[in-house]
Amino acid sequence: MRVSLRCLGGSHSSLCLAGRAFHVATRGVAKMPIYRDADDRRVFLGLLSLAAEKYEWTCHSFCLMTNHYHLVVDTTREYLSDGLQLINGQYAQGFNGKYHRWGHVFGERFWCRPVPEEQLETVCVYVMMNPVRAGLCAEVEDSPWSGCRFELG
Repeated sequence: MRVSLRCLGGSHSSLCLAGRAFHVATRGVAKMPIYRDADDRRVFLGLLSLAAEKYEWTCHSFCLMTNHYHLVVDTTREYLSDGLQLINGQYAQGFNGKYHRWGHVFGERFWCRPVPEEQLETVCVYVMMNPVRAGLCAEVEDSPWSGCRFELG
């Protein structure tokens, strides 16, 4: 049985109650690239894995673009923002250290929308299609920095 939940406080909520999927996105400050090389993306995915384990997320889909990312995660703990703070905070510190810079890496607090269960696969397909729509690759399968739990087709 799924617990009915809602995001409190709008799209920039600090409290997203547990038991449902959310489409989450964060963009670089002034649309700056947040990944400069494959190692940056691997570090980010490691932090995503850490947050998923620590905060009991199921990651249904992800897509790392040049200046932003999308996630579709199912939360089983109260605070979605705790996991995103871990990811974005640690990533920004590492990014700034690696590139000898200071200041914000991400432009705004994360964006999040609840995903109704019947729309989960559709939203995951939307996330996975981002690199194709942006002209970064011809097919979803050609994007090395996207993943999905569903068989797309």
